[in-house]
Amino acid sequence: MTLLYKWNASAPDTELLRTAQPEEIAAELYTLGVRYEQWPTQELADDADQEAVLAAYADEVARISAEENFVTVDVARLRNTGQPDFAETARAAREKFLDEHTHADDEVRFFVEGSGTFYLHIDDTVYAVVCERGDLLSVPEGSTHWFDMGVADPQFCAIRFFHDGEGWVGDFTGEKISARFPGHDELLAGK
Repeated sequence: MTLLYKWNASAPDTELLRTAQPEEIAAELYTLGVRYEQWPTQELADDADQEAVLAAYADEVARISAEENFVTVDVARLRNTGQPDFAETARAAREKFLDEHTHADDEVRFFVEGSGTFYLHIDDTVYAVVCERGDLLSVPEGSTHWFDMGVADPQFCAIRFFHDGEGWVGDFTGEKISARFPGHDELLAGK
């Protein structure tokens, strides 16, 4: 279930908002300049590669690419298929995105499968958007944020959209604010 949480940045123990209503989530995020949509989902084979994922969502990818002038589209996938080094791979990926950062481009993701949480630190407020299959989220260029895929079962597949060919480039703030807020697993558990 997609969820939106809101806290004062200095009071992570006190929720200002918690909702699972898509219209309410979209309206709240719209005030921040954040695009949120829910797309119809497609069934994919367990071994679907980037080409298969992009083919399944070709119409939606073409539409949003034309609307937003995206020049690069790819697929990021973290999935436990029994590989012996999965825990280490997942830990390293989580640590990279868990630190607060900004981008010189919008960060646009469509969740094909799995889940993850985007945290937006805007002025003195922190918003957490728990995204799941079917959710599209666009974090505007320059927005301070971080991403948590969780520890318990870190699995997701997301289509990523970029305005240039560099792909994901983060400018880290050095702040450790993410440690003060509930993580992805805690939010999923309703804590």
